[in-house]
Amino acid sequence: MSRKDIFHDLVKDALTQDGWTISDDPLYLSIGNLNIQIDLGAECLIGAEKDHQKIAVEVKSFLRASKITDFYGALGQYLSYKIALEENEPERILYLAVPDSTYQSLFGEVLIQKVLQNYPVKLVVYDEVTEVIKLWIN
Repeated sequence: MSRKDIFHDLVKDALTQDGWTISDDPLYLSIGNLNIQIDLGAECLIGAEKDHQKIAVEVKSFLRASKITDFYGALGQYLSYKIALEENEPERILYLAVPDSTYQSLFGEVLIQKVLQNYPVKLVVYDEVTEVIKLWIN
């Protein structure tokens, strides 16, 4: 089993506070001969019809000295997991959870913006101090 991110439990609790039910911790998927683990699977009842919305959330802390290196790794993981979800659970939407401090300092950079224009990434921005979800970016 892979090691949990330092903010894994914080994001898990913040999602629960935001109305999500954690269904998988982690969410296991297989594609070909590979087995992967996305940090969290969650569900929420939405709307008058009580439809279930399903998401998968990969939690990242961006605590290394090089935030851009963390971004490269997170993007590669996100894109790979997105393909695996499309094959196994196409109804589930993938999000990358990032700390608000990283979102504020890194995600406004020109290179990151251009990368995200070419490779859209859905984000959950969490506040590592107040331990709440600040933004959902689709």
